[in-house]
Amino acid sequence: EVRLYDRLFNESNPSAGGDFHRQLNPDSLEVLASCKGEPALAAAEADRAIQFERLGYFVLDPSHEPAAMPCFNRTATLRDSWAKVKHQGSGERRNDGRDRSAR
Repeated sequence: EVRLYDRLFNESNPSAGGDFHRQLNPDSLEVLASCKGEPALAAAEADRAIQFERLGYFVLDPSHEPAAMPCFNRTATLRDSWAKVKHQGSGERRNDGRDRSAR
């Protein structure tokens, strides 16, 4: 099992709008079952981060029972360099008025 955690709130300051419950991100946790990984993951340690290619950094769930199937929690995503390239090529203007594509 792999758990993909995302931001908990949809707003950077959820208490600014009053009831923070309305700002909860319903997609803050995605659970992927029946995932496949390399055999070396069976020897993973709970306090050691592992990079899953193109997905981010993961750690073995600390409540993992050795006899059970492993469960990994994503702790950090990787930067989306494609979004940056797309953004630069769009010719959008920056907040300071300069053309973003003129770098």
